[in-house]
Amino acid sequence: MHNDLVHTYEAQSTLHSALNHALGSSKGNWLIPALHVVCRNTHRAAALADESTGNKNDHARLQNAVTLLQASYSKTLNDRVELRPNEPFSEDGSKKIGVLYIVNQLFSMYFRLNTLRLCKNLLKPVESRGIHESGTMGEMVTYRYYVGRLNMFEDQYDLAEKNFDYALRHCHRSAVANKKRILNYLVPVKLLRGRLPTSKLLHKYSFREFVALSNGMRTGNLMEFSDGLIKYQDLFIRRGTYLLLEKCKMICYRNLFKRVYKIVGKEQIRLDCIAQSFKWLGMPIDLDEVECILANLIFKQYIRGYLSHEKKILVLSKKEPFPTSTVIK
Repeated sequence: MHNDLVHTYEAQSTLHSALNHALGSSKGNWLIPALHVVCRNTHRAAALADESTGNKNDHARLQNAVTLLQASYSKTLNDRVELRPNEPFSEDGSKKIGVLYIVNQLFSMYFRLNTLRLCKNLLKPVESRGIHESGTMGEMVTYRYYVGRLNMFEDQYDLAEKNFDYALRHCHRSAVANKKRILNYLVPVKLLRGRLPTSKLLHKYSFREFVALSNGMRTGNLMEFSDGLIKYQDLFIRRGTYLLLEKCKMICYRNLFKRVYKIVGKEQIRLDCIAQSFKWLGMPIDLDEVECILANLIFKQYIRGYLSHEKKILVLSKKEPFPTSTVIK
C-alpha cells in the first residue's frame, strides 16, 4: 500500500512538472482549469504518500510538492497579460486568473508543514495586485480563512476577526463543514474580544468544547472555565487556539470581580473578600496572587480603579468601574 501511494505521487509529480513546462510555453490561460486539478491532486497525493510511511515527521513528498506548486504560482503570477475580472479561459486571457487557487493550496501545505513564515511571501504580491479580490467567491473565502489564521498567530486579533467574518458571511450556505471550520477560529477570537456565542450557535454546530468556556466567562465561574479548557486541551492545541483561549481567563476574572462588587455593593472592596470568592469556587489563592491579577486587569483597563497595597483594598471608580467598551472591542 505504501509503495503504491509513493509511486502514485511520483507519477503525479512527473505530470505536474510537464504541465508547468507546457504552461510556460503556452499562450493565454486555457490551461488553468487543468493546472488547478493537477495542483490539487499533487497536494493530496503527497499528503497521502507521507502518511503511508507511518512516520509523522516524514514530509518529503509534501515538501517536494510545495516546490512544484511554487513553480506553478510563479508562472501564473508573472504572466504579462493584464488580469481582467471574470474573463473567460481563452488563448488571450491572463494566467493570473489561476493564482489565487494555487495560493490557497500553498497556504494549506505551509500550515501542514508548520512553515507559516513562507505564507508572508505570498501575501504582498497577491494583495498589491488586487488578485485576492479577483477570484471566485470560493477562492476568496478560502483566502480570507487562511489569512485570518495568520493574523491570529501574529496576535492581530482585530484583523483576524474581520477576515473570519468575511469568510463566514460569504461561505456557501450549504457548506456546513466549511462554516464550522471557520468558526473553530472565529469563536475563540470573538471570545477574546468579549463577544460570547449564543447557545443556539453552539448547538447548531455541535460546539461542545466552547460551552463551558462561554458559560464560565459569562458568569465569572473560573472553575467551569478552567475545567472546560483542560477537558478539550488536546483539541485546542491541535487547532492552535489553546494559548488564545487561555488569555480569555482575564475576562473571566473581570466578570468574577464584577459579581463580587455587586454583592459587596460599594467601591472599596477588601482583597480578602475577593480571595474568598476563589475559595468558594474551589480554587483558593493568597492575597499576593489576588493583587497580581487585579494589577493586570487595571493595566489592561478591564477595571477602573487602584490598589491600596498597605490596606489590602481595591478602590473602584465611581463611574463605570467595569467598562464594557474595553472588553468588547
